Amino acid sequence: MNTQVSSFPDPATRLPLRRVLVLVVLMVLAAVVGEWMRPTNRLAETKAPIQLEQQVPEAFGEWRIDRSIRPVLPDPSLQAQLDVLYSEVLARTYINARGQRVMLSIAYGSDQSNEATAVHRPEFCYSAQGFRVEGAGKGSLAIGNTQVPVARLVARLGQRIEPITYWVTLDEAATLPGIGRKLQQIKYGLQGQIPDGMLVRVSTVSPVLEESFAIQQRFLEQLHAAVPVVVRARYFGSAPAL
Repeated sequence: MNTQVSSFPDPATRLPLRRVLVLVVLMVLAAVVGEWMRPTNRLAETKAPIQLEQQVPEAFGEWRIDRSIRPVLPDPSLQAQLDVLYSEVLARTYINARGQRVMLSIAYGSDQSNEATAVHRPEFCYSAQGFRVEGAGKGSLAIGNTQVPVARLVARLGQRIEPITYWVTLDEAATLPGIGRKLQQIKYGLQGQIPDGMLVRVSTVSPVLEESFAIQQRFLEQLHAAVPVVVRARYFGSAPAL
């Protein structure tokens, strides 16, 4: 004898209509609150515009632009992503009278409410070019009157050894990728704000790491003084030096 199995649920397992209505209401409320809390205030539209080419001088302090060498640039596929994610990208090499060179790369985006800047982090950008990238520590640098959290790396490709210093900013807060940046994003999001921001990177080509990092800090101190005051905190953050 064939036994037919009912396709209807056991009455004991059915949710009461009242509970179903409550769940539906809660889902609708969650969607409404989520939409209501979505950041809408773009900080980039309320402040002086970032114009990398104009605000970063071609000559400042002891440094002058050297057009014979360009910093490490992303491969074409990664560059296509950057063109979408960033409003502006600046890549220059500077030289002083002693022949010391510093490569500067800045990527600016008017919307930093997500993890877009990750594609331009040196760890990924250099690795995509075939470099082996090693961490060289994290800390903070007193640059001008500002305390800037920085990450230091060493990129190696054959005989080329390139010490790197970098940080990221959200609006006027300098930070590093990871939990620090995520907490800043949450803070701005809870205030209904969409921060702009940038990734600032300097590097030198030398096997002498301590000397390279010292040259980079001197370069950054002079760059800090040269960037217009009205936008300086957007490049270096606003935390006062200790």
